[in-house]
Amino acid sequence: MYTNQRTAYGKTLVELGAVDPRIVVLDADLCASTMGKMFETAFPDRHIEMGIAEADMVSTAGGLAQTGLVPFANTFAVFMAGRAFDQIRQAVAIGRLNVKLCGSSCGLSDFADGATHQSIEDIAIMRAIPNMTVLSPADANETVEAVKAVVDYEGPVYMRLNRNDYPNTTAEGEPFVIGQPKVLREGSEVVVFATGYMNNLALEAAERLEDRASVRVVNVHTIKPLNGERIVELSRGMKGVVTCEEHSVVGGLGGAVAEALRRERLPIEFVGVNDTFGGSGHCYQDVLNYYGLTAEHVESAILSMLN
Repeated sequence: MYTNQRTAYGKTLVELGAVDPRIVVLDADLCASTMGKMFETAFPDRHIEMGIAEADMVSTAGGLAQTGLVPFANTFAVFMAGRAFDQIRQAVAIGRLNVKLCGSSCGLSDFADGATHQSIEDIAIMRAIPNMTVLSPADANETVEAVKAVVDYEGPVYMRLNRNDYPNTTAEGEPFVIGQPKVLREGSEVVVFATGYMNNLALEAAERLEDRASVRVVNVHTIKPLNGERIVELSRGMKGVVTCEEHSVVGGLGGAVAEALRRERLPIEFVGVNDTFGGSGHCYQDVLNYYGLTAEHVESAILSMLN
């Protein structure tokens, strides 16, 4: 069992690469961090080091996809969504090419490097691109199954991964169904839709409120295509809705859920980064505390729905 999404990603690519010769991996000078180095070690003839050239990497991946290969292109999430946006849109998404984009060290998880390396806009950018599928697995266990699902999925995919170790909230080997929200905890008063690492905090908040509130926690690992009907179904009968994401409250999971619930007239509270850039800290928890991404903040949002 893995506890780090990057390690789970790298090792799963190697396992799949051993049985599927179509898989190739591209990196932009960060393979030691994205864990693309694992694939490079196992299959050096199927790994391409592009250097600090994210745009070229994505364009090259598009060309490889047109030959029938399944390219996985890796870099930090902030560089994937920012530096390579034009190539993702023009050379991959318009033609719906079978390119898999991995945004590593997403959100605030690259705590030491500050705003330039922290991607809090990538979900908003990627989900606005037509034909793009956007995934945010909850933990390492789910990352393993997500990579397997992505290989079998035809079309462009963006998947964001956290940099740090943390406990799994999903079961090992549980199938990953693209587009299908997953209920992690049942409840009847407030529903919390969370994605990525925030599932841990949502579950912790629900457990802390066990004697005061009945809280349903739903893992939304697929931001796009969002199963709007299922979001509505899981929200009906609730007093309110809370969304949790390690991303800006502008254009991310909160916005996607609000769009799905626009006719339901339910109060919604967003827990996320409040329209500001990130900043560096001594550790991951310090940064999360500063930006209000804690179980206490989720708890407060849930209680506001009850009041």
